[in-house]
Amino acid sequence: MNARRAAGPWHLAARTARMNPSVIREILKLTDRPGIISLAGGLPSPETFPAEAMRVAADRVLRESPREALQYAASEGYTPLREWVATEMAGQGLRVDASQVLITTGSQQGLDLVARALVDAGSRVVVESPTYLGALQAFSAYEPEFTPIACDGEGPLPEALGRDGAGARFVYVLPNFQNPSGRSIGAVRRAEIARCAEAIGLPIVEDNPYGELWFDAPPAAPIAARWPEGTIYLGSFSKVLAPGLRLGYAIAPPAVYAELLQGKQAADLHTPGFNQRLVHEVIRDGFLKEHVPTIRARYKAQRDAMQAALLAHLPTAGPRACRWSVPGGGMFFWVELPAGIDAEALLPRAVERGVAFVPGTPFFAGAARANTMRLSYVTVPPEAIERGVRALAAALETMP
Repeated sequence: MNARRAAGPWHLAARTARMNPSVIREILKLTDRPGIISLAGGLPSPETFPAEAMRVAADRVLRESPREALQYAASEGYTPLREWVATEMAGQGLRVDASQVLITTGSQQGLDLVARALVDAGSRVVVESPTYLGALQAFSAYEPEFTPIACDGEGPLPEALGRDGAGARFVYVLPNFQNPSGRSIGAVRRAEIARCAEAIGLPIVEDNPYGELWFDAPPAAPIAARWPEGTIYLGSFSKVLAPGLRLGYAIAPPAVYAELLQGKQAADLHTPGFNQRLVHEVIRDGFLKEHVPTIRARYKAQRDAMQAALLAHLPTAGPRACRWSVPGGGMFFWVELPAGIDAEALLPRAVERGVAFVPGTPFFAGAARANTMRLSYVTVPPEAIERGVRALAAALETMP
């Protein structure tokens, strides 16, 4: 394959043709304009960041173990933090040893390491429809062929997985309050997915950044608890503490752990040791049990505000009806616009009226549904959510 040319003497790798900028990051540039209400970004609310707890913990880490915290560290991660993760997962029904936990530089790195270890050019990867855009970006650099799996309101259909998943390298799923759709996979469906995947020898990559952000009821036990030998589980501290720390983890079966570790050593040697010690200092005595419920309460109020605004301003009957489901947690509403309405064409009209959102097309690996969009509610106060949805409805009325 011929190398691609860039300006000057640079010859680009062929794979860069599949590496595209984040649509969401590009849309977020629009929100820098004064007066724009952003329902676009999937950012945690900065009001939830435990700055004081971090300050106290940082002081203690630098006072008690400054040399260790500022030195190079083990690629696997800080042992007490890995042990904390293993203990926490046991409480959720997934029994693993700390030796199976790899601390990553955000769960996004976990996605990259999975693809680096498991994907060859042209190999198949099964994904939900729609699915997380960041995963598509991470996987695309390794040149897979995506196989979108048929889904309903509860996620992948097991019969479709059995039909289309055989021979793929893995299936990627987000079972809890999925980004972008907000849907969750129930206990029975999780068991069916695990049973079907095991029967056809299809590994599972289970991504769970939002599971602690439940409003109405906690989610079912991880899919990994049903087939631990065939599942890589990814988690994150970004949504319950602060994304700027870039701290996540991968839990992998021994059969593939070494390959993930070697990929990490090649990528960045290790996740910053200071950040790991800082987070462990904050959470080791049960801080999250008090802190996370405050996040849930805040986000639930904003979820309710968006649901009320959608009902008040978007049509729900007739030829111009919009459809959505109320998420039981997480950060997103997924809205289906009337047939024939292109959300990408709607976006500039909405921005003119002071509101931004993310069109749904980039979240599809296969045939996209152009009449979909993702709305995020967690960084916008309830009164602004109402104004933003009202402006969105006004923009929608101008569409032919």
